[in-house]
Amino acid sequence: MMRKLLVYGYWVGVYSSRRLERRVMEEVGFRVLAAGNQPDFRTIADFRRIHLQALKGLFDQVLRLAPEMGAMKLGRVAVDGSKVQGNASRHKAMSCRRMKEEEKRLRQQVRRLLAEAERVDGEEDACYGRDRRGDELPGELQRREEWPRRIREAKRALEERARAEAKAEGKDEDEQKEAKPEPRSQYSFTDPESRIMKGPHGFLQGCNAQIAVEPWLQLIVGQAVTQQSNDKRQLLPMIHTVEEQSGQRAAAVLADSGYCSEENPGEIARLGVEGYIAVGKHKHNQPLPPARRGRVPKSATLRDRMRRRLQTLAGRRIQAERKVIVEPVYGQIKQARGFRQFLLRGVDKVQGEWSLICTGHNLLRLHRACTG
Repeated sequence: MMRKLLVYGYWVGVYSSRRLERRVMEEVGFRVLAAGNQPDFRTIADFRRIHLQALKGLFDQVLRLAPEMGAMKLGRVAVDGSKVQGNASRHKAMSCRRMKEEEKRLRQQVRRLLAEAERVDGEEDACYGRDRRGDELPGELQRREEWPRRIREAKRALEERARAEAKAEGKDEDEQKEAKPEPRSQYSFTDPESRIMKGPHGFLQGCNAQIAVEPWLQLIVGQAVTQQSNDKRQLLPMIHTVEEQSGQRAAAVLADSGYCSEENPGEIARLGVEGYIAVGKHKHNQPLPPARRGRVPKSATLRDRMRRRLQTLAGRRIQAERKVIVEPVYGQIKQARGFRQFLLRGVDKVQGEWSLICTGHNLLRLHRACTG
């Protein structure tokens, strides 16, 4: 029953446990699924939190039903990413440079407040006697003493992140040990696993939600959440994710210029996947220049070869399909069903929540395909 309530809620755009509780009391559809029961919001929230890892498996199960229903044979898929606000404010994040300045300022404040507390204690001892209460530290001092400890932990987390990034870039052990965070590196005290990212309407504190969509029913055949704002490193993982979650390997992948790099065209070709990746940004409705006749020179880079492929008539037609395959799905999720912000914190929980969002989308598409 609880699983049905959650999935149906994500299907119709009701994500908050408090709103789910209210819908169970007020709407017929929810009351039928609950079989007359009325679980409160805390029960719903705890169920989602406790069983989130198991609920993630629903996405794969629903996706595997599509081929059995004759609804999907994977060919081309379109990949895209969208920045989604996390359950954290970017104003509660602090850069490495500011941490050092704030730590120094807080030390000075603590010394000043300790001196003030000692003076007040002396006055109260003289007024009330030494055995009377009034010896507790002021609340402001307790907060000021707590912040330097949290800042030190944040600095250590940024240093570990810098070493992990150096390792991912293939640097040797000495370079990894010497890696230091940039002065502008940010750390969120609300959700340390979220990142500050540039979205369509400015900067936000959140995660990069990725999807791969097939063209026939607009089913999401692969989904993931990453802390990386840049999409360049997400193309190959998403191809593997599609194969893992859908059980089929995509024949071709369509992607915008955010996924273009020198290595990606060659890497996906080695996987046996045909790539149509935009090499540069173009104005809306501005066609690409036609391809030059003749053979591609041997000195041409992989990016040049990809650009040449997209300039052909077939390449332009195929690449034009991308925006009508994947972008409407984000519109349906964000605008039609109102999902604008993750409710949970931490990458694993956010991944589970995004999996539920995508499961609800796929169920809706399959339902409309069967009843339409």
